[in-house]
Amino acid sequence: MANLLMIYASMTGNTEDMADLIVEGIREAGGTITVQMVMDASATSLADYDGVVLGAYTWGDGELPDEFLSFYSEMDKLQLNGVKAAVFGSCDSSYPEYGAAVDLLIDKLKHIGADVVLNGLKIEFSPSGEEREVCKYFGRQFAAHFVQEGRTH
Repeated sequence: MANLLMIYASMTGNTEDMADLIVEGIREAGGTITVQMVMDASATSLADYDGVVLGAYTWGDGELPDEFLSFYSEMDKLQLNGVKAAVFGSCDSSYPEYGAAVDLLIDKLKHIGADVVLNGLKIEFSPSGEEREVCKYFGRQFAAHFVQEGRTH
């Protein structure tokens, strides 16, 4: 299995719940993944992995959370050609921009050459019921991109 990394930010625990379920799905598919909070991570480490999953809640009217801002800026120094990526986040439909942080991260990853292999996963607040399975499925889908290509390192 490929070398995978997840970096996320969570304020209320909603995005963390999503992260846990996505990791569970990756592991169900036979994958292993390193998980870090964004405050403990360096964007430069993204280039050391075959696949990266980023997670962020949307703050206010469509902004990245404050704890993601330095990481996001640091990403501009990277070239992630050949790295597969996916993005998820908890959202709040009471704001005009639903899940804009997910979209911002997808755009940034594409801009620096990553291959975003899944549509962004946006869940209203914390995943419940069927949404829990959607998160696990997202993880299994991400892991499948590495199994399908026969990558086993």
